[in-house]
Amino acid sequence: MQSPDTGKNIVLKIRRQDRAEHTPHWEEFAVPYRPNMNVISCLQYIAGHPQTTAGQETTPVVYDSGCLEEVCGACTMVINGKVRQACSTLVDTLGAPDNPITLEPVGKYPLVRDLFVNRQRIFDDLKKTRCWIPIDGTYDLGPGPAISLKSQEKRYPLSRCISCGCCMEACPQYTPANHFVGAAIISQVRLFNEHPVGAALKNERLDALMGEGGISECGKAGNCVEVCPKQIPLLESIATVQRQETVKAIKDFFGGH
Repeated sequence: MQSPDTGKNIVLKIRRQDRAEHTPHWEEFAVPYRPNMNVISCLQYIAGHPQTTAGQETTPVVYDSGCLEEVCGACTMVINGKVRQACSTLVDTLGAPDNPITLEPVGKYPLVRDLFVNRQRIFDDLKKTRCWIPIDGTYDLGPGPAISLKSQEKRYPLSRCISCGCCMEACPQYTPANHFVGAAIISQVRLFNEHPVGAALKNERLDALMGEGGISECGKAGNCVEVCPKQIPLLESIATVQRQETVKAIKDFFGGH
C-alpha cells in the first residue's frame, strides 16, 4: 500500500530475534510515507500490517515505548547505525522515503525480543549509588531548604536525564561483561550530591563510585555527550564527581577531617 498523498513508501529494514539465544534475521517492511512521521509511527503501522515487502505474513515487531515525547526513555534503539530515541527521530531527517531506514536493538542490555531490551541494569546502578533524596515521608518536615537560582540553573540540566541508556550504548567502556555504571549514573550522583538534602548521602555515593564499576573506569571518550537526547553536560558531571572523590580520598587519608 502506498501513501495516498505522495505515492511513496518508507522502507524499514528491521533486525529481528525471537529470543536472545536465537539467530537474528532481517525483515523488510514498507510504510506509507507522510510528512513529519517519527520512527514509532512506522512501527505502529507495521504492528497493524505485519507483512514484509516480499508479501510474507509475519508477527508484529516487538519494541518498547511509553510517553512518545522523549520523557520515559523506553524507545531507545539503533537507527541507521546511531543510538537514538525512536519517538523523537523523524523519518524526514533520515533521508526517507528515498533511503531505507535500518532499526536494530541496542547491544549493551539483554535482548528480550526484536527491538525490546531489558534496561534493569540502569535502575540497579541508580540504587547502588543511592540516587535519591533521603526523606522517608513519614512525618511533615516543613518547607525544604531554599535553593538559589544559580544552583537551580546548574542542576536543572542534570535533572533532564530520562535513563534511556543512549550514553551507555555509545560508551566503549560500558559493556555487558563489566560493571561500569556509565555517564548517566555518574551525572545523577552529581545531581543528588549537590542537593542540600541529598548531600546527606554524598559519602555513600562516592564510596560506591570508588569501587568496581566506578568512575575510574571512564575513558573520557566523549561519545556520551554526542548521543545524549537531552544535551546533558555529562563530561562536566564526570569531572565534577572525580573532584569530589579526590577531596573525599584526601579527607579519608587524614582521618576524615
